[in-house]
Amino acid sequence: MQEILTEIAEWQAQGQPVVLATVTDTWGSAPRRPGAKLAFTPAGQIAGSVSGGCVEGEVITQGQEALEAGEARLLHFGVADETAWSVGLACGGKLEVFVAPLTPDALAATQRWLSAGEPGAVVSVIDGPAELIGRQLLVDENGVTGSLGPATEAAAAVARGALAAGESERLVLESEQGPLTLFVDTIAPPPALLAVGGGHVTVALTRLAGVMGYETIVVDPRRAFASAERFPHVDRLLGAWPKQAFSELKITPSTAIVVLSHDPKIDDPALRLALESDAFYIGALGSRRTHAQRRERLLQAGVPEDELDRIFAPIGLDLGAQTPEEIALAVMAEIVAVRRHRR
Repeated sequence: MQEILTEIAEWQAQGQPVVLATVTDTWGSAPRRPGAKLAFTPAGQIAGSVSGGCVEGEVITQGQEALEAGEARLLHFGVADETAWSVGLACGGKLEVFVAPLTPDALAATQRWLSAGEPGAVVSVIDGPAELIGRQLLVDENGVTGSLGPATEAAAAVARGALAAGESERLVLESEQGPLTLFVDTIAPPPALLAVGGGHVTVALTRLAGVMGYETIVVDPRRAFASAERFPHVDRLLGAWPKQAFSELKITPSTAIVVLSHDPKIDDPALRLALESDAFYIGALGSRRTHAQRRERLLQAGVPEDELDRIFAPIGLDLGAQTPEEIALAVMAEIVAVRRHRR
């Protein structure tokens, strides 16, 4: 949602109604994951994608009709659907897309969550009794807004589970009104990359992470390395020792921490602090021998051995990388693999 939020806000400021199409389920080789979005207006403004171009035309047509009728629609595309073939879904996959007018409450909540760096969920009824289709709940740590009647409490509980997992989810909920098919659209802040040490690898790594949508933070107490000239592209630059810097930062389960200074006076304290956090990835630069020595120092400092196993070292996937840019690619590839639960 974040990647299209700026355009949506501009359209709304112009007084344009906005239709939001969301992928709610996929099978086979469908090109986008659940939660992918396409937004558009009657004036022909478009942002985002639900299929990489395969079915967008049909989705927009259906969305315009839904907007005129003031209703929500659940669309199905797949290899067995002649309509899907006619609009170009030749990749052999199937996908389900929910199309509905974007409500002011959902937009305001999404903007608030992203601005505050806090997660929230928009729960939509995408199938079930006609009077409930399109009905929404807004769920965050402060409570629940909206109502699905007797199903509200159960739907909110499901949303909290999806928020805890950081994943969007489609499910069928049995209720007094009959089966309700819900889509829990989890809205989370962008992942963050916290790099300790401002060397050449960090310059390349933060550029790559920024392109991939990560918030980028660099920490280094050495003035020569923590300079705006070296890092004009990062979101935050802290010329401080790790203890001070970490106290100023909010490290969440969406944060990756990379320790790259190659100086034990900086790296060791940073790793101890990182291991006390909820960061989903902790990596450290250095050879196997360097890491063995580092591990021994941390054990002597009282860090439990099982905690040390959280550190990825030598850092990065084994790509045979040699240049700073290649090492950055290897590190970023490993971070993505861990985040997507592939390592």
